[in-house]
Amino acid sequence: MNSRELIARRVAKELQDGDVVNLGIGMPTMVANYIPNEINITFQSENGFLGLGPVPPEGEEDKDVTNAGGKPVTILPGGACFDSSFSFLIIRGGHVDVTVLGALEVDEQGNLANWMIPGKIVPGMGGAMDLVVGAKKVIVSMEHLTKKGEPKILKQCQLPLTASKQVNLIVTEMAVIEVAPEGLVLKEIAPGLTVEKVQENTEAKLIISPELKVIEL
Repeated sequence: MNSRELIARRVAKELQDGDVVNLGIGMPTMVANYIPNEINITFQSENGFLGLGPVPPEGEEDKDVTNAGGKPVTILPGGACFDSSFSFLIIRGGHVDVTVLGALEVDEQGNLANWMIPGKIVPGMGGAMDLVVGAKKVIVSMEHLTKKGEPKILKQCQLPLTASKQVNLIVTEMAVIEVAPEGLVLKEIAPGLTVEKVQENTEAKLIISPELKVIEL
């Protein structure tokens, strides 16, 4: 199992029957592949529909049915399409139970930076700013380190913020970390890792949960 699959599988365990969930572009979209059959989740796509379904078989794509990242998807029976303003009414109105999105940086206060890479041309923060403020629970799913091997979980974000103090849970290939009033609480670690190894790869100081356990999928 690669790191991205491990992260997506663990995030899927956080979702509960009846939830309305928004999955950010990239790795978060993989979460939909690991929802148990007995759990009914309604996926919302910020570009304008509820009832987002799986990727269609090759050759059966409909160019008019895409997720917010422009990737082909399907709409499940009972799904509904609407314009962007109505979509953001759902988000801003607090009707999304969980949003799952990636991050460039997260810090010990639950601040999130996920839209600007210095020196790169970026289209803007998109719907992330609204989603992390409007959703009842915010889960960051990301790899623990940058491609250069630097920590992404920091004492304080250095990049421009998407939102302040909105992240509830961080899931990486190394750990599951809860953002609590007292700081970042290490709740679970990946099989074969030690607390010391996770802390070594995390700039922010981790508080070790007395109920610390190995990630179960």
